[in-house]
Amino acid sequence: MPAAALKPKPLPTQSTAQRPVLFDSPYEPVAKRPLPAGRPREWYVTHNRRLKAMRLAIALLDSGTYLPDQARNETIRDTAERIGMRPPSDTTCHMVRALMRYAR
Repeated sequence: MPAAALKPKPLPTQSTAQRPVLFDSPYEPVAKRPLPAGRPREWYVTHNRRLKAMRLAIALLDSGTYLPDQARNETIRDTAERIGMRPPSDTTCHMVRALMRYAR
C-alpha cells in the first residue's frame, strides 16, 4: 500500500460558525445560502430554531446520547457550548428531544 494512502485527511481550518469550532469529524460545513425574502418573521425564527435543534441532536447522537430521556436541558446546553453554539431556549431543547425520538 502506498504511503500516501495511509496519511490522514487534514482537518479544515475555516469555519462558518461565529465561534471557533473544533472539527473532529470528517464532515465539512455546507456553504450557506441566503434565506428567501418576503416570508413572515415567524417563519425565519422557526427555520433557524429547527436548524439549531438538528445540529444539537446530531451532536448529542455523535457523543453517545441516544435516548431523549438522557437529553435533559442541561445536557443539551452543555453540548451547545462544546460545539460553539449559543445556549438553546427551552423550546429548542424540547425540539431536540422530539428529533431524537424521531431518529430512533
